[in-house]
Amino acid sequence: MKTQQHNKNDHNEQEIIYFAGGCLWGVQEFIKHLPGVVATQAGRANGLTDTTISSYDGYAECVKVIFYPDAVNVIELIGYFFEIIDPYSINKQGEDVGKKYRTGIYSEQNNHLQTAIEYITRREDADRVVVEILPLLNYVKSDEEHQERLTRFPNDYCHIPKKILHKYK
Repeated sequence: MKTQQHNKNDHNEQEIIYFAGGCLWGVQEFIKHLPGVVATQAGRANGLTDTTISSYDGYAECVKVIFYPDAVNVIELIGYFFEIIDPYSINKQGEDVGKKYRTGIYSEQNNHLQTAIEYITRREDADRVVVEILPLLNYVKSDEEHQERLTRFPNDYCHIPKKILHKYK
């Protein structure tokens, strides 16, 4: 996991939220540079099995985001997330097509989910937004090849335009 240097006395407890926004490489590369984000991990969430075993397991590619809520709050993180997704697209982001590329916000904390619902309902286009907002049912960490992939291979395919991808770097 990507980590940043923080003095434990400078912050409250860390929190975790999961963002599914198409191919996880780009989502991780974008989010890891945001202020208050302590660590990110590429993975898959809310599948039909306890572990991912095939492309038909129902998992969404996602990024586990560990953050300090006193440095960046959930509503800000959701706002950043909406900068890199097409919230009207079902099972497709960029050239990536399939259920595993759906958009979603997952958490084990009800207040995160409620904040996400409120964020969307306040949008003028709320009736068109198709981002899943669900409790985290399960999560599987991706293999090491998928961790920090765009850091290691910056010219790999990414559905997020480079000018947005590195906006907060």
